[in-house]
Amino acid sequence: MSNRNPLARQTPLHSGFGPRTTAKEVLGGRDLTGKVAIVTGGYAGLGLETVKALASAGATVIVPARTPAKAQAALGGIPGVELERLELMDPGSIDAFAERFLAAGRPLHILIHSAGIMATPPMRDSRGYEAQLATNHLGHFQLAARLWPALKKAGGARIVSVSSRGHQLGGFDFEDPNFTARDYERWAAYAQSKTANALFAVAMDKRGERHGVRAFAAHPGTIITNLSRYMTEDELRGISALNERGERVLFTYDDEFKTIEEGAATLVWCAVHAQLDGKGGVYCENGDIAVLTSAPFTPGVYERAVNDEDAERLWTLSERLTGVPFVV
Repeated sequence: MSNRNPLARQTPLHSGFGPRTTAKEVLGGRDLTGKVAIVTGGYAGLGLETVKALASAGATVIVPARTPAKAQAALGGIPGVELERLELMDPGSIDAFAERFLAAGRPLHILIHSAGIMATPPMRDSRGYEAQLATNHLGHFQLAARLWPALKKAGGARIVSVSSRGHQLGGFDFEDPNFTARDYERWAAYAQSKTANALFAVAMDKRGERHGVRAFAAHPGTIITNLSRYMTEDELRGISALNERGERVLFTYDDEFKTIEEGAATLVWCAVHAQLDGKGGVYCENGDIAVLTSAPFTPGVYERAVNDEDAERLWTLSERLTGVPFVV
């Protein structure tokens, strides 16, 4: 997809999939034997469901985890899954993981940036960077940069960044991305990081296309997982996700509110489906390419999250903040 016009790119394919489609249905019997995937956050929630789907189709799936013991408890017994150590807020840990993977000489066919945090209290990494930006975007930017030789080696690879409809809550503040001059607001920080995930896919695809590496951003829908652990009871009640016993559950399912199996479907679709061959740099939801929208809390992606100029600004800023030049 060489057209860099976001209006042209963000045109649904009418894929035949939708909000009730599951990851297993997206696979449709596809054989991924011989494919190697890395799924960050692959031992809980959407990431875990994505790992199960890819492994069930024969892929070898590496799951890097901050707490390997917790990951082992979730993933033990799933054939084809390998556990590794990785802390996305620690640049040294990212480099060490990538070095170990590259030393094995394996290609990397699928890289899914699924790990993330949401609406956290004020937190910063060792560099002083705001935690949601550091975890959700900068850590994944550095990981993709370090793994680039293996992505090229695959002779056709896909990178999937998990974004969110939360990007509609606010854009990217290029003047103060780390909340050093403005007051910290946790939802604004989340929106900024999810906007960054979408912009990364635009800039990454522009660079990767000639090497057969395509990039996508995926909105999985609203799913109640441990990602919601920082949400207040009032916030959960506001989306009808708290029952009378104080349990975090959804009462109804629609185009936005989904089961974990349904939420993982768009991630898997972006990662493996032939409908996206020759395409990239797009924001997807409900198993299809999303439309552009300017209406809040509606299906679709805001233009500012798939804008080429902002994608390039973010790429330059990300290289500066990480100190990692992404040479393709």
